[in-house]
Amino acid sequence: MTPELRHMLRDDDLNHEEQKQVLELAIKFHHNRFYKQPFAGPQAVAVLFDKPSTRTRSSFSIGVAELGGYPLVIDKSGSQLGRGEPVADTARVLDRMAYGVVWRTFGQDRVEEMAKYSTHPVINALTDDFHPCQILADFQTIAEHRGGVDNLKTQTIAYVGDAANNMSNSYLLGGAVAGMNVRVAGPQGYLPRPDIVADAERIAAENGGSILVTTDAKEAVKDADCVFTDTWVSMGEEAEYAIRSKPFWDYQVNAELMALAKPDALFQHCLPAYRGKEVTAEVIDGPQSVVWDEAENRLHAQKALMTWLAGKARGDESLLA
Repeated sequence: MTPELRHMLRDDDLNHEEQKQVLELAIKFHHNRFYKQPFAGPQAVAVLFDKPSTRTRSSFSIGVAELGGYPLVIDKSGSQLGRGEPVADTARVLDRMAYGVVWRTFGQDRVEEMAKYSTHPVINALTDDFHPCQILADFQTIAEHRGGVDNLKTQTIAYVGDAANNMSNSYLLGGAVAGMNVRVAGPQGYLPRPDIVADAERIAAENGGSILVTTDAKEAVKDADCVFTDTWVSMGEEAEYAIRSKPFWDYQVNAELMALAKPDALFQHCLPAYRGKEVTAEVIDGPQSVVWDEAENRLHAQKALMTWLAGKARGDESLLA
């Protein structure tokens, strides 16, 4: 197997078969947390945070350690990036010390710049445009509740709320790669960019899936196998909640909306959740909710992704399955 440097910057950086490999590997890690240890040594992985985090910090820090490595966790205030050092300069330095870089940041251009100057894998742990690691965990959760990764192609998923955010974009692209029927619904002015929709439609056509973008939450959720939502107000905008949340009240995931989905439909939320706002307590704390499985699967899915990328970079096929 020839070494191949790969990054995970957006959901369509994996094709259908590659996404399937990563998800199947994630399920193996769920059954055995020490299934493989590609970073034994330990080798360091730099985990950078420009935004606060609970699940991303925990899952990547613990994940790198369980893979036999050393998680070098750096907050914005603890790096020269936070003082304006060019991304390229930081990338060149980390590239000589760490095996890879995981970055939770703002602009998508920042992770792309990091990858441009890196000779080791770079992983987008969240940007303003995409959240690919969350989508891998979400799809792992569906696969575990629906009989395996091969059955993802039979699933219809619905995301409702702010359809112009990174979660909506990643469900569109990631779901298209999986061959799912993907529906996203949000109010006018909060719909996904046309270029992302076009990419998703092209990829879905290749993999036997479909894409629907609508302003009608009921249309999106009707007969869906899984319903997703996210907070209506992004990190840093909490002071504007009363104003920003007004367009979204018709998109609240409540018992009435969930009743339109299939009777055994799953509910997922990437967290943090605000009960009584984007989702009611009876839904997120109810029997159809799998949010805690979803949160745990961040650990397993990300370990699988790091292992898979390491296998590609080293030309080591044993790390891919």
